[in-house]
Amino acid sequence: MRLRSGVFASSCLLVEVLGVALFLRGFFPVPVRSLPRREARGDLPAEPAPPGPGMVSNWTKIPPPLFKKVVIVLIDALRDDFVFGSKGEQFMPYTKQVIEKGTSYSFIAEAKPPTVTMPRIKALMTGSIPGFIDVIVNLNSPALLDDNLIWQAKTAGKRIIFYGDDTWVKLFPKHFVEYDGTTSFFVSDFTEVDDNVTRHLDRVLKREDWDLLILHYLGLDHIGHVTGPNSPLVGAKLREMDNILKKIHISLLSKEEASFPNLLVVCGDHGMSETGSHGGSSAGEVHTPLLFISSAFEKRSGPLTYPELVQQTDLASTLAVGLGLPISRNSVGNLILPVVGGRTMREQLRFVHLNGFQLSRLLQENTPAYEKDPGYEHFKIAEKSHANWIKLYLEGNNSEILLNLGKKVLKQYLEALKTLSSSLSKQVAQYDMYSMMVGTVIILEGKKTMRVISYHR
Repeated sequence: MRLRSGVFASSCLLVEVLGVALFLRGFFPVPVRSLPRREARGDLPAEPAPPGPGMVSNWTKIPPPLFKKVVIVLIDALRDDFVFGSKGEQFMPYTKQVIEKGTSYSFIAEAKPPTVTMPRIKALMTGSIPGFIDVIVNLNSPALLDDNLIWQAKTAGKRIIFYGDDTWVKLFPKHFVEYDGTTSFFVSDFTEVDDNVTRHLDRVLKREDWDLLILHYLGLDHIGHVTGPNSPLVGAKLREMDNILKKIHISLLSKEEASFPNLLVVCGDHGMSETGSHGGSSAGEVHTPLLFISSAFEKRSGPLTYPELVQQTDLASTLAVGLGLPISRNSVGNLILPVVGGRTMREQLRFVHLNGFQLSRLLQENTPAYEKDPGYEHFKIAEKSHANWIKLYLEGNNSEILLNLGKKVLKQYLEALKTLSSSLSKQVAQYDMYSMMVGTVIILEGKKTMRVISYHR
């Protein structure tokens, strides 16, 4: 009798495990995915074919890089108000001056929960939206196998140097020609963790043997965890970061060629809550500054407006265009148009067409009824308009008609990109409610049965 009860109890336990597995299957939906990265560099589209016999576009390759060198400075837990608010005014005067009067574009990048470092690095470099399962692997980040900006850059022969949070070294092993990783788990260390990054700057900024430099500073995040966002230590750290940005910016300006400018990108991986923590979805945790600083941009003039909201995932596609690389296959991000707004109309249309093609292909590979998606329909309409614009362009038409049509096509593409990105992002957030409900019922029934067995014993 006792043996039979034991077997029955074990069976109930197995059923509960099944219920938990079903629930987790529904809670962690399958992410949007495209081809493996080894296949990700092929089949780039040409410009849309112009209508009419004998007319062919001669632009079939990916556009060349817009920037010679790119420096990404990621300041961990940098909230948007630390730069755009009163703290930025007080403690980051150089950065604030560049934002208000310099050659720069400023945005607020929205990070999706979970707002912890590893998933946010993935979002920045792949353009995809990691899920809550990434919180579990955040403590021991495995190598990133998805198509991403770092892999594309390395494959294209770009020389990448990294200093800072060693999460990058784990995610991108053998991708950096030089690196120095620092651990993020000694949260009481506000100083050495950043000094270990900055000590390389004087030397590396004088060198010409790199194309992409990534710096990930951890000190501000550590201060937030220990003392909160209103600590006087935050101001001192922001002033330190401001001086570092000034040094990098001046160095990049002093060494660049007029026809081939450099780019400085400043961002955060996530922000911090009013208690200094992060991981959730409060405004302080999800809103981070995103700055693009380059002599390629026009100097700001007129009244200063509050920065536009973009998605954190938009950085991957924007940097891919800036570096002359294919956009990552799994990216749901949109090109941030002002960054390429100084290029010719033909180039701008080429950039947004490449982004639209990548997003529509991702939609095709993940949605059976993709042709009925509004974003896909808008993209096809924009492609036809683009083909008509190319026809006029190749005919040598330089009238205002060409300019106005180009602006119309650009607007159509941007609307298509926004809708496609929204459709793909919603897929990531869709939970399998049926699996979750069945799993919950199985778990509850299993517990009820176990209680009955215990009572009769």
